[in-house]
Amino acid sequence: MTTALLGGKAYREAVAAALADGWRFAGLHATAAADGPVVHALLVCPAGETRIESVAAHEGTVPTIVDLAPAAGWDEREAHDLYGVGFDGHEPLRPLVDHDVPLERFATPVRGPDPYQVAVGPIHAGVIESGHFRFHVVGDRILHVDVRLFYKHRGLERAAEGLPLADGLRVASRACAACWVTNAVAYAHACEELLGLTPTPELARARTILLELERVWNTLNDIGAVCAGVGLAAGNTRFAALVDDARRLNARLTGHRFLFGSVAVGGSALDLDAHAVADARETLARIRAESSRAWRELLFNGSFMDRMPDIGVVDAEAARTLGVVGPAARAAGLAEDARTTSPRLAYDGFAPAALRRQAGDVQARLEQRALELLPCLDILDRLLAEPVRPAAARPGGTGSAIGVGRVESARGVTSCVVERDGDRIGRLRLRTGSYANWPAVAHAAAHNLLPDFPLINKSFELCYACADR
Repeated sequence: MTTALLGGKAYREAVAAALADGWRFAGLHATAAADGPVVHALLVCPAGETRIESVAAHEGTVPTIVDLAPAAGWDEREAHDLYGVGFDGHEPLRPLVDHDVPLERFATPVRGPDPYQVAVGPIHAGVIESGHFRFHVVGDRILHVDVRLFYKHRGLERAAEGLPLADGLRVASRACAACWVTNAVAYAHACEELLGLTPTPELARARTILLELERVWNTLNDIGAVCAGVGLAAGNTRFAALVDDARRLNARLTGHRFLFGSVAVGGSALDLDAHAVADARETLARIRAESSRAWRELLFNGSFMDRMPDIGVVDAEAARTLGVVGPAARAAGLAEDARTTSPRLAYDGFAPAALRRQAGDVQARLEQRALELLPCLDILDRLLAEPVRPAAARPGGTGSAIGVGRVESARGVTSCVVERDGDRIGRLRLRTGSYANWPAVAHAAAHNLLPDFPLINKSFELCYACADR
């Protein structure tokens, strides 16, 4: 992929025209250049094709597109904090990654005799990463939530700069253990686009197997998390046991419970003989049967199910405006799933599962995950019908200056953009499904009761580490 630098007005017009033609905003990042930062906006069409519109920061400033694509809000704030880019028209441009600012610059001002603030985190009671939620409430009713993450920002994208393309995978993939395969495959796809490589059918099959193995344990974990949010310890423990079964299977197949080391740029070392695939299919069939029984028990638990309807609503219009992705978007009626447009993976004929009740509330997000678990297991059963052998990509293109990889994670589509500097990384940008969805958590919490926030948060079950990259 190549991209030409546009002037500020032309940049906004190009983005506006693309959005009017049905393209969607998929990410924005800044890149350091000799003449000043350059801003790149990633767009994707319904068929999965991507394009990038780029603009140089004239005197350090570019026009904002947050009024055209509100989902760009976090991206522009991050580009400002890390690269000093100003976005004309984005007011107030609140800090995102930079925490060394007065509270009033970060938090939304709320005035009056009745509202008060409840600060939660960044340190939590459980084994959880750092995240701060500042609730503006009247009584128990939430008016607004300010979300502050990035407490453990590791600078992975900067650390990758200058590395050989193959070595960048260990940096990008370690952004998050729960999303290791997704991040690794997205990075590998971006690099293979740079190098003009195309996955063979066997390589596509191996990577799809790994992605769906990751999706199985994440989906089971997310269902259990909602049980924890309600306080149903029995449900949480039961699904936690299934998560452990799935992770132990991962360890038997790849040597690691989180599938570390199973993806490479230009190939895969995954090697499963007849005994290994038979063991996998048997274990997954057992997980299917047990998870179905556990799900039926949840459905007939009235006190559990009654806690979820009409709480934490993100309807279709809000989901589209905020750029929500993954099960949370599909639970609101947006039938979008990157697996339907993944020519580099083995998802032939895939169609996203759709609920009858697409209310966009906690109940819908829970039911969407349960619904999506079954086709995930079906895909694995089909792809594990025969042994898997190590495979490599083959030459299939001319290469490019910028490569883009887009992969559907358990929480939504993850985009990886790699800019090439010879045979090394000039710029790496990783925008995960969790990063895309965090603003929706704050939206979902508004107008609900403060005690409901843990449940609303668990119904998204987003990764903190994906933001702290």
